[in-house]
Amino acid sequence: MQGWLAGLGGARLRARIEDLGDQFWLRPALVVASCIGLGVLATWYDELTDDTWKVLSTGWFYSGSGEGARSLLSAVASSTIGVAGTIFSITIAALSLASGQMGPRLIRNFVRDPRNQIALGIFLGTFAYALTVLRTVRTGDEGAFVPDLGVTGAMALALVCVGTLVWFVHHVATSINVETVVGAVHDDLVAAIGSDALGEPPLLSPSEVVRGEAVAASGSGFLQAVDADALADWAAERGIEVALRVRPGAFVPHGAPVAIISASTEDAREAVDRALTFGPRQAALQDLEYPVRQLNEIAVRALSPGINDPFTAGSVLDRFGDALCRLAKRHLPRGAVARDGRIVLRLDVVDYDGLCDAMFHTVRQNGSGSAYVLIRLLEVLAHAAEVERSPERLAALRRHADLAIGVARDGVSDPAGLEDCERRHRAFAASVDMADAPAAAATYGPRRG
Repeated sequence: MQGWLAGLGGARLRARIEDLGDQFWLRPALVVASCIGLGVLATWYDELTDDTWKVLSTGWFYSGSGEGARSLLSAVASSTIGVAGTIFSITIAALSLASGQMGPRLIRNFVRDPRNQIALGIFLGTFAYALTVLRTVRTGDEGAFVPDLGVTGAMALALVCVGTLVWFVHHVATSINVETVVGAVHDDLVAAIGSDALGEPPLLSPSEVVRGEAVAASGSGFLQAVDADALADWAAERGIEVALRVRPGAFVPHGAPVAIISASTEDAREAVDRALTFGPRQAALQDLEYPVRQLNEIAVRALSPGINDPFTAGSVLDRFGDALCRLAKRHLPRGAVARDGRIVLRLDVVDYDGLCDAMFHTVRQNGSGSAYVLIRLLEVLAHAAEVERSPERLAALRRHADLAIGVARDGVSDPAGLEDCERRHRAFAASVDMADAPAAAATYGPRRG
């Protein structure tokens, strides 16, 4: 599948496919089209077959009159379109609630939820199916024809709609729960950490900065994806080096330089345009920080004076700690792409310090007066330090622990809460000291003499 996507356009095609998930009408339209086709097929089968099979189907298939079939199909069509309107209203109410409590950017997760789309599609599809079959019913002088199989199908779809309605109400009630939303975004973060791109050791690129001609892209907006392989192949063919100045998730103004090339070439702008995909919104396709920002938005809104829910912020911090523990044995995305042993492309990628800053800065700043939030923050940092062995990463965790205790000393007015923060900070320092010893031994070897 990945090879097929790469052959048809790589990162840009994957970005376009992901955009299709944002189209709330797409899956319902496919379900409606399928139901229309099913209705045409059922009536076509009824027209081709004789009445012999109706005797065998007594008790299982519809065997009433044409008037009864019209009444039944009309009832199914009118009721399902009414329930479809109710489902749409419930969805809008859920989106409004999520926007107010968890942030407008999280609405995208509800819109992309295929279960909401398919539920709406089932009711609209049943309505379209009933109309498709209803148009073929004839009585009296019209030449009597009752599509028994088609009417039976409408009855079956009506029963499916009953089950779908019960399931949909349950799904909406659980999906707007803040813990469910936090868990869903955390799953996206875990999937990003588990990707192959984060499992490879980093390339040791030269330390000097690429100097040369600045190249601006023709598009503007949020950078959603970078086709690094295609851009690296283009640079290798021309024997030059390219350094991208932007990363997925960044907003690029029109005309702003996005890359530096070591030597001028005529088709540089066209190559950059082919490699970069812009869109009106951020996307999680290649942006590791995207789910981090979503979780941060939930935590910051929970800490606002109007909501004042530190427990939700603590739940977000727990997810950040889980992500850092999963990342302890993995590498972050490579910052360079090589061809034939020579680096031809440098990428602006997130590092461990930047990822920790994205996770903890806003939560610490907005929870500066809450001992509970700062205690949970220090506990999360201690858990991450217990499994981390990189001295550079441990230094980043220590920096955030020191910032947290500094904020606690300035902002926590409760002496008991401040003492708890001090105790957690000492526990964190002990965890780092225990982790530093094996890390130092592995790096420098045992002391001699």
